[in-house]
Amino acid sequence: MDKILVYMVLMCATLLIASDAEHKTPTFKLMDATKSSKSIHWAQDFSDALKKAKQTNKPVFFVSSRHTCKYCVILEETTFADKRVIAELNKNFVSVVSYSDEQDYMPKELWRPGTPALWFLKPSGEPMFQPIMGAIDAEQFLDALNIVEKEFAKSGKAKAVK
Repeated sequence: MDKILVYMVLMCATLLIASDAEHKTPTFKLMDATKSSKSIHWAQDFSDALKKAKQTNKPVFFVSSRHTCKYCVILEETTFADKRVIAELNKNFVSVVSYSDEQDYMPKELWRPGTPALWFLKPSGEPMFQPIMGAIDAEQFLDALNIVEKEFAKSGKAKAVK
């Protein structure tokens, strides 16, 4: 009888934990709702990001991610939580994330078999470079942002949008 009771308690606990994890709001999308300087301002979706990029004449920072991806979580909890990264992305980029495990829209040409894939795109959606694959620390990511900004300005795409 005691074994059955212990088994039932463990089963209930497991079901509750699984149910709770299933209904949690993704952190990336939750951060967008606050629009504070403490979080990255994520565009609602890919088409919204391109529209904003054309209006503001900024490059797009596109993240292909999964909630169950170890390196996606590491990236989110470290690099994307860095105040300098947040400030730089919010000031000079239009950022958007697509979760493959939520079937978010992602252009076929940007799909890669691994996650996270970090893309820098022109406002037209055309890639500026090949993606950065995997987690990257804040210092290296800031260096990459600097390179992208310089290339964007140099490419002539940084002219005022009319």
